[in-house]
Amino acid sequence: MDDVNARATTRQIERAVEADDLAAAHDAVAELDVEQVVDVLERLGRTDRAVLYRLLPKARALDVFEQLDPSMQSELVRGLRDDQVATIFADLEPDDRVELLDELPATVASSLMRGLPPDERRMTAAILGYPQRAIGRRMSPAFVSLRHDVTVEEAMDAVRRRLHDAESVYTLPVVDDGRVLVGVVGLRDLMSAAPGTVIADIMNEPYWARATDDAEESARRCAELELLALIVVDSETRLVGILTVDAALRILEAADSEDQARIGGTEPLRRPYLATPVSWLVRSRVVWLLVLALGATLTVQVLEVFESTLGQVVTLALFVPLIIGTGGNTGNQAATTVTRALALDDVSPRDIGGVVAREFRVGLSLGVLLGSVAFVLTSWVYDSSVGAVIGSTLVSVCTLAATVGGAMPLIAKAIRADPAVFSNPFITTFVDATGLVIYFLIAKAVLGI
Repeated sequence: MDDVNARATTRQIERAVEADDLAAAHDAVAELDVEQVVDVLERLGRTDRAVLYRLLPKARALDVFEQLDPSMQSELVRGLRDDQVATIFADLEPDDRVELLDELPATVASSLMRGLPPDERRMTAAILGYPQRAIGRRMSPAFVSLRHDVTVEEAMDAVRRRLHDAESVYTLPVVDDGRVLVGVVGLRDLMSAAPGTVIADIMNEPYWARATDDAEESARRCAELELLALIVVDSETRLVGILTVDAALRILEAADSEDQARIGGTEPLRRPYLATPVSWLVRSRVVWLLVLALGATLTVQVLEVFESTLGQVVTLALFVPLIIGTGGNTGNQAATTVTRALALDDVSPRDIGGVVAREFRVGLSLGVLLGSVAFVLTSWVYDSSVGAVIGSTLVSVCTLAATVGGAMPLIAKAIRADPAVFSNPFITTFVDATGLVIYFLIAKAVLGI
């Protein structure tokens, strides 16, 4: 649905809901497919969203619910009847249930868990037992596994029996008598083998992750290896679940959104923008702005220390924005590049020496290029001594900014902090203050003031 039609449909449904004309709202939403219904729900207010959702048929309502972000699912749950919520919750996959439970108050979550059938409660509780950011928290326990000593015919019968309740049947883990992972078989290989062939003869070496491994790293591995599913095992390599490729892509999308938000100095919304209340937008930004504002006082203090220098050569004040802007941008470029390389596993904290050396050379080269241009232009407009100050400062600031910008994400990773947090906002503040110190020291040395 394009934006124009989405807005028109949303307004039509809003008017129908506000007028308590539920028949008109039902007719309007009946013409939309699942993705379009989700799009409309994301544009509605909290109350109207709950009202419209109640008008959906049961089967369609579950499809729509599964497409919503967990934070919106949580909000919707609080606006529905208890019996309706219990039905939806029981129909969710265990991994989707856990995502929803993480967004709900403890009392609501406990009540929903008690209402589950014993088998579903056991599977959901097993996932909840893993750490928040572990891949075990995002895996699905609904899979088909095969014993290594069964025949292809027996394996196909097992696949057919679980065809409708398994998360995926395209990647089939193979286990021994103790449920220890020993191999993997693709559905294509299984279907193309002779019925009497033993699974051990056609299985391949499996790719797997431990349930306690980081979710983002495991999801990235699944995507990079182009797997339909990554097998998840416990500390003793016993099979406990699978991570499907669609779940891996959702994890990576959420991680990328989080990194981009924090690089920009804000907190991730974790929900569609138009469905986010203004108060949430304010809260996601104000803390970072306060932190950065406090950090900016360093720049003010530096200017105050060198106030007499500025008083003697007023021209220097004209170039302050150029110096801090160029330094901040250079540091941000380096930090963003290295943060991305970290996410792709191109570098790790142990590579800090090589990264610092490389960014030092990059920063020095950029500084020489920019400083040379600045020297020529400034000398032409003012004089060569001012040109020398500006040119030398840009060389120094660019070198420092690139080196620090490249090192900070690696240091953050080494101390188990989010590299994105140490990227643009803090590096900009650091380079602003240190860049001005370098600027005024060079000015005092060159101009003799």
